[in-house]
Amino acid sequence: MHQKLLKSAHYIELGSYQYWPVLVPRGIRLYTYEQIPVSLKDNPYITDGYRAYLPSRLCIKSLFILSNETVNIWSHLLGFFLFFTLGIYDMTSVLPSASASREDFVICSICLFCFQVCMLCSVGYHLFSCHRSEKTCRRWMALDYAGISIGILGCYVSGVFYAFYCNNYWRQVYLITVLAMILAVFFAQIHPNYLTQQWQRLRSIIFCSVSGYGVIPTLHWVWLNGGIGAPIVQDFAPRVIVMYMIALLAFLFYISKVPERYFPGRTLDGVNNILQNPYLFVLEL
Repeated sequence: MHQKLLKSAHYIELGSYQYWPVLVPRGIRLYTYEQIPVSLKDNPYITDGYRAYLPSRLCIKSLFILSNETVNIWSHLLGFFLFFTLGIYDMTSVLPSASASREDFVICSICLFCFQVCMLCSVGYHLFSCHRSEKTCRRWMALDYAGISIGILGCYVSGVFYAFYCNNYWRQVYLITVLAMILAVFFAQIHPNYLTQQWQRLRSIIFCSVSGYGVIPTLHWVWLNGGIGAPIVQDFAPRVIVMYMIALLAFLFYISKVPERYFPGRTLDGVNNILQNPYLFVLEL
């Protein structure tokens, strides 16, 4: 059996992947940064381990090879199953034991469903970003950004609903505002230039604005509950602060391209690549 595996194993001879035995289906190889299409050239500090020029069938098969997207794909896939399992547990055990209302079931379902969609969209993008059709790659990239919007929506729906549980007016105001913002982002994503390099900074500004908007209802909630000295504020405000600190850390990793900018081609690019994806921080949140 061992000899049979060795016969089907190929040795990747690119940069940090040199001499790594990998079971590679026929028709799949890894490329250096210089060899890949322009549409895949997002991070010059990740120098090798790229999949490219693959049809859909081989994109799916590449799920089981070692590349600089392997950890990205599998971590988000495991994230999806984590939220899926958590959803089943909450719906069948936690909420019934707490005598939760129908509204609680709906809000919890929306929140976890949004997170699952967020994870699946990321899996799809990282799996099919190596497709030979640039049009297909861009479609998956658009879905990836849509997944981010849906994930943010899931955070806001649950947060606003319970923060303003006893204040129906402000709850409706903030929920409608958040929904309008997410819809505006979706319409922006339809624009032909949205996925271009020229709009990269604008994309970051849009998502930072949507994410940062949560500070407004948070401060309003603190004020309505008697300020920072109130017991309920002291219980929950630190959690919100930690959440935003983690999100800020994710964004700083993304824009600074740390740590790979200091060790280009020296460290495992698969690990570097995952630090560039803010989705993992959703699992932390």
